[in-house]
Amino acid sequence: MDYLQLAKFSAATLHEALGKIGNLPSAVKPIASSMKICGPAYTVQTMPRDNKILHRAYANAQPGNVLVAHCSDYYEAGYWGDLMSLGAKTRGIAGLVIDACVRDADDIEAMNFPVFSRGLCIRGTSSFEDGTLNQPIVFGGVVIHPGDIIVGDRDGVVVVPQGLIGEVIEKAHARELREATIREQLRQGKTSIQIYGWE
Repeated sequence: MDYLQLAKFSAATLHEALGKIGNLPSAVKPIASSMKICGPAYTVQTMPRDNKILHRAYANAQPGNVLVAHCSDYYEAGYWGDLMSLGAKTRGIAGLVIDACVRDADDIEAMNFPVFSRGLCIRGTSSFEDGTLNQPIVFGGVVIHPGDIIVGDRDGVVVVPQGLIGEVIEKAHARELREATIREQLRQGKTSIQIYGWE
């Protein structure tokens, strides 16, 4: 099943299609509201305030991969910046989702490299290079395996397990059809209370 079909749907729709699971923390948002992301996860676990392994991650990941990084719950550092973004984009990396902060937002936005983070922080990092690459990680309570599909937009980020891609696409399509019917009824003057039978 072609995972790129997931990009046709919003992150919220995919979250609903998954049975309301797979959502990453709501604090993780694109640094520019227009940014979207879709691709197989290349997972990274860093130590607090250490980013050297992120340099190795984008060098080792495959074109189309989304780097997904957990930074040991330490947020007050700019783990990623414009030079890393340029290097990753040049290698065909589809973007970054990081459970921490980044910096150089204007330059990253200008090159249109999708970055989803908890926010921005100018504080520098160290370079001890401790952690793991392409191993399962836990990000906001969600277990992410290498190759799981990451989909993100302005609303947030959802993780679709590899084995559920086809099922999720089918359910997301069905949900969109249902919502199209509801929109038409709303345009005809019905209220959502009436449509959902809550009267």
